[in-house]
Parts: sequence; structure tokens; C-alpha cells
Amino acid sequence: MDLSLNESQVMLKSMATEFMDAELPKERVLEIDDSPTGFDPELWRRICELGWAGMVIPEEYDGTGLSFTDLGVIYEVLGYYACSSPHLDSAVLSAHAILEAGDDSQRKALLPAIATGQQIVSFAFTEPQYGWGPGAIHMPASQSNGNYVLNGTKLFIPWAHVADQILVVARTSEGPSPEQGISLFLVDKNARGVSVRLQSGWIGDKVCEVKFDGVEVPPSGVLGPIGEAWPAVERATDRATAVLCAYMAGGAQKVYEMAREYSQTRIAFGVPIGTFQWVQTDVIDALTEADSATWAAYEALWRLDNGHADAPLGISMAKAVASVGFSKACDATHNVHAGIGVDLDFGLTHYTKRARTFQQYLGDAIYHKQRMARLIRL
Repeated sequence: MDLSLNESQVMLKSMATEFMDAELPKERVLEIDDSPTGFDPELWRRICELGWAGMVIPEEYDGTGLSFTDLGVIYEVLGYYACSSPHLDSAVLSAHAILEAGDDSQRKALLPAIATGQQIVSFAFTEPQYGWGPGAIHMPASQSNGNYVLNGTKLFIPWAHVADQILVVARTSEGPSPEQGISLFLVDKNARGVSVRLQSGWIGDKVCEVKFDGVEVPPSGVLGPIGEAWPAVERATDRATAVLCAYMAGGAQKVYEMAREYSQTRIAFGVPIGTFQWVQTDVIDALTEADSATWAAYEALWRLDNGHADAPLGISMAKAVASVGFSKACDATHNVHAGIGVDLDFGLTHYTKRARTFQQYLGDAIYHKQRMARLIRL
């Protein structure tokens, strides 16, 4: 297993770093975070112009069909700069759910616009009970006059407020196992009965409450066979999770560097605070968590790209490591910085917010450890 970057990936990383360095200084991150939508249309346009929205969409649907590791290289840089965008939810998670569940006519109708960024699709999975996995899906979709009708609430849905369409995971029937009876529906955000409300809180990417009140979905809006969508949803979420882990690894690397630099330059009692053992412990803790998250993320991406049967195990392992590690790296870096670390203008809180948000998104460490236990048949 060779996890080193190839020549083209090194160039991708260099190009992404140069772009982010110019486009997203920490002052701009704070400005975007504090804006009502948390969304910068101009930054999104520039990202799409670079072709990033189509990186893991096949060429036949106007993407570039690159590897998940290629995209992971970009995401490590995005995490390092605390970049917020609907890319993961639209161009990875929703796009691959459409690839896996949709028929060819649906793919041709939907994916080219996603690949160019002209359409943003939000992925509506989590509900008020919150959780990941098939057992967390309760919102019903009932059949009526040839259509399906959605009633219920989805919570903590990223980017629904700026999306054009919402891909909804709903339950059409109960079965012997929770995997049975799950279906996928594509809904226009402006359809009658759909309401979207931004949720408040100390969070990274903006998340929403999405309510469905008698929303009718025609047969053309159903992706895949009714009641059989879970395998497609699971494959799509696995791919998005692996990419998200690279983002979290990049964020952890940045906060480690912040801890190291501050410990070298902050003087107390006439010496740099990095000479104190308790500070050294925190800096090394941040380094350890960042490196662990990075290696686990790239191993998961390698398994995914190489079609390994145990790729889901590696992806869950990487998410368990990143969910804990990114937050721990932020905690250690806050310990090093003390009071200045909570100054919003300083920039550390950009990462702490994202660590807390992504710790839960696509499954926390507990969920993924339980999944790993099932995968190795414990």
C-alpha cells in the first residue's frame, strides 16, 4: 500500500493551496461565517470554474472522473483553510446517490448541472431523533394517486437554504430489517409544502430544518426501485465520508501548526512557552491527532479507489479517528493559546466550530465503531 501522492496529486495540492491562500484569508472565513447564509456565491463560482464540482462525476455526465484520492487532496487543503461550500453534499454525496440509485435518464438530466455547479443538491437524511444508518429513517412517504407524498421533518441538513433541489431519504414501508423500505426522492426546494429554516447554534457549515407538508413527488422524482434505496445511500455516504475525513485531517493539521507556532513565539517568564512540559504535551497531542487523521483518511481513500472489499471498514475507521482527532487537536490547541484562542478574530474558533459539526456529520465515532464491529462480524 503506497499512500504517497503522485506527481499530478502534488500539483493539485499546490494549485489548491495557491488558490485558497489568495481567496480565503482568515478574515474572509469569519466574514462568510457571520453572513446570513454562510455561503459565498462568488467563491462557489470560482471553485466550480476550477472543475472541482465535477471531479468525481464520470466524464459521460460532464465530470472529469478523477479518483477519490485526487479529490481528497483538494479537501485536505479546503479543511486547512476552513473553507465552507456545498461541494461535499452536492457534488459528492448527492451526485453519487444519483449515480447509484438513478437510471441513466435521471443521471443525464441531473448530473451535468451538478458537475458544473449550476445546480446545488442538498442531501436530507437526519431527523429529529438524529442518527445515521437505516434505523434512523422514519419520515414516511405514502403513495397517493400515482405519486408519493412526503410528510415530516429533516433536521441538520447542510446547505438546504441555498440548494435548488433536495434529495430526500424516506421510508415507504417497514420490513424485517431497517434496510428494507427506504426510498430516495428528488424534490424541488420551492415545491409546494417544502419549508426551509436555518438552524442557529455554534456550528460550521450552515444546517437547516426542512419540513415536508404533503409534498407530492411524481414517479420521475423517485430514484431507483421503491423500498430498495439503502445500498445506494450507503455507498454514496461511504464515499462522501472518506472525502470528509481528508477535510478534517487538513483542519487538524492547521490547528497543530497554530499550536506549534504560538508555543515558539509566545514568551512567558523570559522563555518561549514551548519549553514548558505541559505546553509540549498539548502540541504533541495535536500533532499526533492530525497525523492519525491524515493517514487514516488516505488509507480509506486508497481502499475506495482500489475497489477493496474492506473499503467500508477503512472508511468507518477513518471517520472514527477523525471525529475524535480533529476535536482533540482543537482542544489541545486551545490549551496552548489560552484566552486568545477564543477571540473570533484570531481564527482558531473557525476550526473548533467545524470540528464539532463534522464530529457528528455522516456518523460520529460511536456510530462508526459500532459499524466496524458489524463489518468484522462481532
